[in-house]
Amino acid sequence: MAVVLRILFGLVFSGSLHLYVWLRATDVLELSPRRRRILGAVVIAMMLSVPLTTSARLWAPELASVMAWIALPWLAFVGLATVALLAVDLPRLFAWLGTKVRRKPASGLSRREFLGRVTGGAALAVAGASVGRGVFEARGDHEVTTVEVPLAKLPKALDGFSIVQLSDLHTGMTIDRAFVQRVVDRANALSPDLIALTGDLVDGPVASLEDDVAPLAGLRAPHGVFAVTGNHEYYAGVDEWIAEITRLGARYLRNERVAIRRGDAAFDLAGVDDYSADQWPGHGEDLPAATAGRDPSRALVLLAHQPRQVHHAALHGVDLQLSGHTHGGQIWPWHYIVKVQQGGLLAGSYAVGATQLYVTRGCGYWGPPVRLLAPLEITRIILRSA
Repeated sequence: MAVVLRILFGLVFSGSLHLYVWLRATDVLELSPRRRRILGAVVIAMMLSVPLTTSARLWAPELASVMAWIALPWLAFVGLATVALLAVDLPRLFAWLGTKVRRKPASGLSRREFLGRVTGGAALAVAGASVGRGVFEARGDHEVTTVEVPLAKLPKALDGFSIVQLSDLHTGMTIDRAFVQRVVDRANALSPDLIALTGDLVDGPVASLEDDVAPLAGLRAPHGVFAVTGNHEYYAGVDEWIAEITRLGARYLRNERVAIRRGDAAFDLAGVDDYSADQWPGHGEDLPAATAGRDPSRALVLLAHQPRQVHHAALHGVDLQLSGHTHGGQIWPWHYIVKVQQGGLLAGSYAVGATQLYVTRGCGYWGPPVRLLAPLEITRIILRSA
């Protein structure tokens, strides 16, 4: 029932955005009734192409990959057009209401229509240009963000220990083997001591994507490659993906902890299942299990997909949590929704109690191949002995 309600809500929400954009586009273009109907049919077809594309990845992945380059940028355009149009329409609405309250005669209808068409046309142009810029940003070079994190419990012998964090790759549809290879090559070029994969590596079943993710086998770090699950692994068949990524050389930390050593010096690295994982049998975040019996004098670094898991981490003596999930919001200004959903933890460094948190923007994208004011990121964490 909950799934049906979510689908219905999604259809109503998407339909409302498409209707608004269609109404304003027909106003801007001054279309005849016949052409309004034609444009309406096109808009409906484009709206339906989005769920068709996302479902097609399960039964026709090659077709879905082609359709995605049309349907998903369109989705981004509708979202950005809605925001841009509201930015010009709401002030006009308030001004009109003001004339009604003051009983002041409104300006001529032709002038209002002219302003509505000009501002609406400008808003649609801005949305289109933003999508173009966002595609360029999403498919461009990865920004390497270096973050130095002081840990009071880190031994001097481990000062400068580097962790490359890769998150939210979302292999599938528009992210293919070549894209994954670029990420692997860039990560290896940083010569990390350890590589952390913090979830949402895939968007589709193993059978469809095993060739695309194969370059992950080339990740190299002397202290190993470690991974935790993200919510999208669960949508795509989590147990099969854990087995496949493990086969490629990563070790999943599923509510468990390992010691990372350099000579006699060590810190603890722990990992937990995704925040939402308890919906799947045999899965679920369990920080008490991951931290049970640990030496509290040893620094503890936690891999957890969602930033909001830091509130649990702070209760269990975690010194540093590395997370992803948010994509830095991916498409401004829709990032505000993600920020609210994660309790204000969107991207960058935070502190919750004695626990430090770093949230990467991620090295891929979800849905539209569009990133606006949220560049691709490969993160290099440098641990410092404080």
